[in-house]
Formats: sequence, C-alpha cells, structure tokens
Amino acid sequence: MLFSQVIGQQEIKAKLRNLVEHNRLSHALLLNAPEGAGGMPLALAFSQFMVCERVSEENSKNNFPLESCNICPSCVKAAQMIHPDIHYVYPVISRKSGDKPVSADFISEWREFISQFPYGAIFDWLQFIQADNKQGNISAHECNEINRKLSLKSFESGYKILIMWMPEYLGNEGNKLLKLIEEPPPDTLFILVTENEAQILPTILSRVQIIRLPRPSVSDIKEALIERAGVSPEQARQLAAVNEQNYREALRQLQHGQDDWQGLLREWLNAVLKTGPIAQVKWVEEISKSGREKQKQFLQYFGHLLEQAIRLRMSEGVLTDMAESEKDFAIRLNKTADLSAQQAIVKELNKSIYFIERNAHAKMLFHALTIRLYHILSTREEAVVT
Repeated sequence: MLFSQVIGQQEIKAKLRNLVEHNRLSHALLLNAPEGAGGMPLALAFSQFMVCERVSEENSKNNFPLESCNICPSCVKAAQMIHPDIHYVYPVISRKSGDKPVSADFISEWREFISQFPYGAIFDWLQFIQADNKQGNISAHECNEINRKLSLKSFESGYKILIMWMPEYLGNEGNKLLKLIEEPPPDTLFILVTENEAQILPTILSRVQIIRLPRPSVSDIKEALIERAGVSPEQARQLAAVNEQNYREALRQLQHGQDDWQGLLREWLNAVLKTGPIAQVKWVEEISKSGREKQKQFLQYFGHLLEQAIRLRMSEGVLTDMAESEKDFAIRLNKTADLSAQQAIVKELNKSIYFIERNAHAKMLFHALTIRLYHILSTREEAVVT
C-alpha cells in the first residue's frame, strides 16, 4: 500500500518520513487511530516504505523520497502481504477445542480481508472469519511465535517488521513481549495499531512511541467516496458528515443509500407528538425488524440532522453548505425543539447507539427512547414535523 492510498493523515505521513530521514525512528511505534481513521492502511503503507529498495537507495544519496516506488520486488511483495520480513499479528479464534491458533493460521483470510476492507474494524474481521459468538484473542502461544520469528535474521530487507493490529486484545500474555520490545534484535521495527490505547498493557505503552491519528477531514472522506466508491458529490458530502469522519461507517451506510431516513424520522416524530401510542408501537415494531447496523445508522442520521439544526440556529439561518432537503428538515426541527431539547435528544441518541452496539433488545430500546423523546418534546407539541 502507498501513502497516497491512505485517506488524509498528511501530517502523520510527513512525521513518519521525517523520523526515517533523520534517523530518529523508534524501534516500536503505536499508531492510535479511531475506527475508520486509517491506522491499518497507514501501517501497511509505512511498512512498504521501509522495505522499498528505492527508498533505501535514494536515502543513501541524501535524496529522500516521499513515497515507495511500488515496482521493486520488495514493494510488490509488501503490497501483496507476502514479504518474508513483514509479519502480521491480529486477534484470532479457536476453530476446535484445544486448538492453539496463531495469526499465521489465518493469513489467507487476512490478506483477502485487508484487500477488500482496508478500513475494516475488529467486528468486520471476526464476522469475516465466521467467529459467531467467539471472542478474538492474541494468545500466549502467539507471543512465543513472535519471539521466535523476530529472533531470526531478515531474509531480504534491512528491517524485520511486525505489524500488530489490535494489541488491546493482548491480555497479560503481552508481558512475554516486554524484553523483545525493550531490547529488540538490530533493525527490528514494531508497528502496533490500536483504536484504544487505554486498553493496552501499561508495561507495553511505556516502551513504545505513541503517534495519535486524527480523524480524516470531511473533505478527505468526501473525496475518497467520490474517487473510490463512485459516489455523487452531494451524497459523499452527506455520508462524510453523518458518520463523524469515519470512512468505514460511511461505506457501510452507503450500502443502505436508498433508505428514506427522513421519511422514517418524520413518521417517528409525528407518532411521538401527534398520532399517539398506537402509531408509536407500530413504528417501533417496524424499526425493530431492521438490523443493528441499520438502526444505528438511522440514529446517527437523526443526530446529524439535529447538529445541522443547531448550526442553522446559531448562524441565524445562514448556511450555504447544507443540502436543501436537510436545511428544510433542520428548520422544522428548530420549530419542534429548542436548543436545550435538541442537546438532550443528541445525548439520548448517543446512549442508544452505545446500547445497540452492545446488543440491546431493539424493541425495549426504541420504546424507551420514544418515551424519552415524548417527555423532551412535549412542551413544544404544537410544532409537529409533517
């Protein structure tokens, strides 16, 4: 993978290049990236950069390149994830009782997964390998394998590189790696990619250089959706904004691009404020039949519209970057709820999304949320979104 294939993150790319160019690269990096921000793609691009033969040659001539060549044998192997000096570790599952799986047992699935979903999350990976209800894990047996592999000499490159995805799935077994991380063999590079550094063993955190990735900008995700997914500029803008600069979520919502979120939301608000309990029960029954991802995306869309309504309120109706349909709905929301009510609803929506992600019972959740919306909005009952 090339740096140019990683969405945004220009400052982080420049920082990594600078560390290499000035020989200040730590032997152990931790890329802390929110979901959908591109931690794994960046690790892949950096590992290819480190083994690229042209980068090594040009650096020796004080002519430091900005990108790997993507054509030398090392780059070709790195891009296909078959380079013998780049090792991958990720959470895996036991396929049968008594099994002691390691990442290498799943390498074919891993290569296919990354090629299809480079911005995928742990949930996507476990679904991809049909984990069902099993929890992914990086085991003590895996740690022993890491120690063994990195004790060997490199085959082709000057570096031996270990990319560990989701080190938060290391339990106390991670302590087996402490000595290796603190005193690695020469020219060994650890790249750990996490979404939550707080869940990583403190003993490991103290031994790595932490680089925190911001979320890509809305414009970066919009451009990526247009160029990579063939999305129209208007739809790309909405997807980038709704999904809080999370490229993975934007792609997932694209799968439901034909869903009429506004119509569904209008029906819900009218049931809450006008048509009463029978309509509310009917609406909850319908939304409960949809999958968790669809429910989550619907609530995210509602939250996005409320944020747009608040922006519109604060700008006194002067916003040029909103779609007309969204602007019209935001105006109606401002008539339906004052600022404090809108903020209270956003809080409730975020809590509900959190519970959906943890398999909350859909009917109970949406019945409770409907009741809370009624109590928040009841003082403005005369303003109905029709």
